[in-house]
Amino acid sequence: MIVRQFLHWVRQAPPGERAEATSALARAYLHSDLSTDDLAAAEGAMIMLLDDPSPLVRRAMSLVFASAQKAPRVVVQALAADQFDVAQPLLESSPLLVDDDLIDLVASGKAEIQATIAGRPLLSRALAAAIAEVGSAEACLILLENSDACLALFSVDRIVERFGHLAPIRENLLEREDLPMRMRQALLSKLSKTLAGFVTARQWLGSDHAEYATREACEKATVALAADTPYEELGALVVHLRESGQLTAGMILRALLSGNVVLFEEALAELSGLPIDRVTSYIHDRHISGFRALYRKAELPDMAYPAFREALAALRDGVLVGEQGGAARLKRGMVERVLEACSAMRDESMVSLVALLRRFSVEAAREEARLFCDDLVAEGAIDAVPEPYAVAQPIEEMRLVA
Repeated sequence: MIVRQFLHWVRQAPPGERAEATSALARAYLHSDLSTDDLAAAEGAMIMLLDDPSPLVRRAMSLVFASAQKAPRVVVQALAADQFDVAQPLLESSPLLVDDDLIDLVASGKAEIQATIAGRPLLSRALAAAIAEVGSAEACLILLENSDACLALFSVDRIVERFGHLAPIRENLLEREDLPMRMRQALLSKLSKTLAGFVTARQWLGSDHAEYATREACEKATVALAADTPYEELGALVVHLRESGQLTAGMILRALLSGNVVLFEEALAELSGLPIDRVTSYIHDRHISGFRALYRKAELPDMAYPAFREALAALRDGVLVGEQGGAARLKRGMVERVLEACSAMRDESMVSLVALLRRFSVEAAREEARLFCDDLVAEGAIDAVPEPYAVAQPIEEMRLVA
């Protein structure tokens, strides 16, 4: 019997020759017309070789059985639990490793194993969920890049929660056309926190100042994101903002002063628990008492109420007519009207509100100037870059006048 001869020889052969012979035996098991007795003997020999001290021998079997459906399952399972160099070919593609086997291997916590499994073809939803839950950042990135993976949104959500602060994962997710707006906003929030930590660690800003600045930047980006959000997704985005503690009076006021009335309505509906049609009727009713009751039910701060009241009055007076920039940016005329009204009250309790409105006013002025310059360029007002002399001459004239 050929297997008996193999067993006698393999005990004395050097590792390299043992590996070659083992590979030949494994191929014979798969492809040769062996008798039932020879198949059983070959399987027994390979099970014995699982204890071979040389990883070259065990890897030789792993390479042959990597994509084989007819390989001995017990051998494949043992090799898959071997050291990584031995297990890798099977982890990449073996059809005999079912989800339960692979999930147990992912749970082992070894990053290289997790990353290899994440790249498998036809990765199931359950296995993808396991990688999203406990996999390393590298494994999660490979999972996101695996076009064969069946990746549920709740798994994507978990990856955002765990690794949304990492640039490669964030960039991959933001390129996905099917990524819901609430997840895009969660990535914005992660980025803001990462930036705050970065500038604080470099001692460029104090921790409080850095956190405050990045929070305002996140709110600005969120309102801009909401302006591009389809209406059917807006409710989910607002729920996410509330659950993550981001649906603040400052963000809601920014939305209103940007002319994003739809986001303003959805936010008040979420905070008050009232149906959206009732919220809309209160907001657009000229009798301010209805809005005042809605505002209280939403539990927004009393200090900010005058700003909201004046902003709604400005809306009804048509302040937004002719404004540029859509609902993604603060509107200068509206902000300045609200700032003027709140400043005139001279109430010490409104100091922080007035300070916020002043920052909004500066931001709105800068945005308006940028849009103005963009329009000038677009209209061809600046046809070409002038010669240096043409630039220097009017500058020199201005100096002489000064």
